[in-house]
Amino acid sequence: MSFELSAEHEQFRQVVREFATAQIAPHAAQWDRDHHFPVDLVHQMGDLGLTGLTAPEEYGGSGLAGEDGGFTSLCLAIEEIGRVDQAMGITLEAAVGLGINPILTFGTDEQKQTWLPDLVAGRTLAGFGLTEPGAGSDAGATRTKAVLENGEWVVNGAKQFITNSGSAITSVVTVTARTGERGDGRPEISAIIVPSGTPGFVAETGYDKLGWHSSDTHPLSFTDCRVPEANLLGARGRGYAQFLATLDDGRVAIAALAVGCIQACLDMSLTYAGERQTFGGVIGRKQGVAFQIADLQVMLDASRMLTYKAAAMKDAMDAGRNVSTAQFKQAAAVAKLYATESAVTATRIATQVFGGYGFMEEYPVARFYRDAKILEIGEGTSEVQRMLIARGLGLPVE
Repeated sequence: MSFELSAEHEQFRQVVREFATAQIAPHAAQWDRDHHFPVDLVHQMGDLGLTGLTAPEEYGGSGLAGEDGGFTSLCLAIEEIGRVDQAMGITLEAAVGLGINPILTFGTDEQKQTWLPDLVAGRTLAGFGLTEPGAGSDAGATRTKAVLENGEWVVNGAKQFITNSGSAITSVVTVTARTGERGDGRPEISAIIVPSGTPGFVAETGYDKLGWHSSDTHPLSFTDCRVPEANLLGARGRGYAQFLATLDDGRVAIAALAVGCIQACLDMSLTYAGERQTFGGVIGRKQGVAFQIADLQVMLDASRMLTYKAAAMKDAMDAGRNVSTAQFKQAAAVAKLYATESAVTATRIATQVFGGYGFMEEYPVARFYRDAKILEIGEGTSEVQRMLIARGLGLPVE
């Protein structure tokens, strides 16, 4: 397989870069200060086709798939938006990877026709309810329950840290819930579609977060929340497996967001090191600064290669080429681990290059520093990635 980006992909990158520079960069700092979720920008991303990159034309998507590199295009869009604003990068990532993808992959024709056209067009958003207060990395320990009564699922429980779940344009959230017990005593976990506005479903007050201030993140509660039996997503008892598969794709997309972060750190550091004057010259002439910036370039190149290798494998799988699920899962975990940890390091380096100014919110480097840490946690912590990689190597790690 070749992992080199095509000329079409590079042209697409430029289109998204121009959009991000014109429509996001001038406002990102203010949105961050105000904790403002820009609904209009989501619509603009939809108008540009970014929320429809992996969806078929019948639902209003681009029709890109497999050999056409739809998933790679999505990663490029996330990277370029994340280069100017990580919060808007995660908004796009979650809108497609966590909102659209489960319904597109596992939904019935009726479910797809009901929800996808507006989601794909960027008119609405969907959430992905997996994490719970007592079940983070141990997602199989979910306590949310759904009981089938008179043709309806009655859902009770809570979810936390759910992106795009409580905005003014959120139309639906897909959640995992215990729907019974298997023969071996393990819980049967299924996925259920819960529309916004359903009685008993509440998106609680949004979090006061360290970073990603302008992204929409809420805890969710379900109290005798009733939805039709037909809102079961995929086969009963397959919800956990479905969400794990969704997370594999999401890990590559998060790696792309991390690549955007590293690129931003390199760009900012280069500019500052070439302008900041000390001891009769620019600080970039000092090895102590220059060598750290050189390290940023190494981390960027390695992270980008790992990320787009994994993205190419995903597109190859979709095209029916000879890439196994196990190979892709391993590549996704490697990319996610390396790129996100590199991004955190990159923001520390960039802040150090800026010195005291790096500690001031008037400089974007401070915002990137705050935003980076969650990359090592969301969609599978670094510890989980190491566990998956070790298991992929054949080690019986727990």
